[in-house]
Amino acid sequence: MQYENLLVENRDGIVVLTINRPKALNALNRQTLAELRQFFGKDALRIEGIKGVVITGAGEKSFVAGADITEFEGLDAQAGLEMSQNGHDIFFMIERFPKPVVAAINGFALGGGCELAMACHLRIAGEKARFGQPEVNLGIIPGYGGTQRLIQYLGKTKALELLMTGDMFGAEEAYRLGLLNYVVPAGEELNKALELLGKIVAKAPIAIQKVIECVNTYFENDGFRREVIEFANTVKTEDFKEGATAFLEKRAANFQGK
Repeated sequence: MQYENLLVENRDGIVVLTINRPKALNALNRQTLAELRQFFGKDALRIEGIKGVVITGAGEKSFVAGADITEFEGLDAQAGLEMSQNGHDIFFMIERFPKPVVAAINGFALGGGCELAMACHLRIAGEKARFGQPEVNLGIIPGYGGTQRLIQYLGKTKALELLMTGDMFGAEEAYRLGLLNYVVPAGEELNKALELLGKIVAKAPIAIQKVIECVNTYFENDGFRREVIEFANTVKTEDFKEGATAFLEKRAANFQGK
C-alpha cells in the first residue's frame, strides 16, 4: 500500500515506521489512523522476515502531538463513540502485535501521541521529550486508552493527578515514574530503539510472541470499554465545544460545567 502519512523503511527485518506530518507536529488525523490500521492489521505481517517495528515521528519537535483537533468540529456523541472505538481498535492492534514494537519518542508525545507510545511494548525517549494527557483542557477525556494504560505504567495516584491536571512532564520524570525504558540524548532515540530490538529479536521468536500475549492478558479488562463510552459522553457537552473552540482560537477556555 502507498501511504500518505507513514514512511516505511525495512532495516533487515526491523521496520522503522515514521509518522510523517511534521507541519502538524505529526498529529493523528483520520488518514494517519487509517494507515496505522492498514499497516498493523494487514501490511506488516506480509513483510517477509519481519522481526520488529520501531514507531517514531518525523522531525525533531514531535513524536505525535496528539489528535488533530481540526477534525473535532461538529463531533457529536455517536461520532465521538466511533472515533474512540476506532482508536482503541488500532492501538490494540499495536499492543497485540506478535512482534516487538518500540516507540522512539522525539519531542512531544501528548494526548493521542502519549496513548500511541503507551500502546507500544517498549519506549525510548530523547531527553527533550514531553508527555501528557491534556484532554481535560478541551473538556473531554483521553479516548485512545489513556485512562487505562497510564494507570498500568504509573499507578492510580500519579495517573489520576496527570489525567485531571492535564500537566505535561519531561522524559526524566517519565523514566522515574516507569513509563520509559530508557532516556537518551536528543537525536539518539532511534539508535537506542534499534539496539534494544536487536537484542530482543536474537531470542526465540515464538517465545517473544507468547510473552507479549501473556503480559497483555494480565491487564485487559472492561475499563477500556468504559473509556469509549465516557469519551462519547464528554463529546456531547457544552464544555467540550468551548474547549475545542478555545484551543483552535488559542485562548483560555471558559468552562461552565454543562
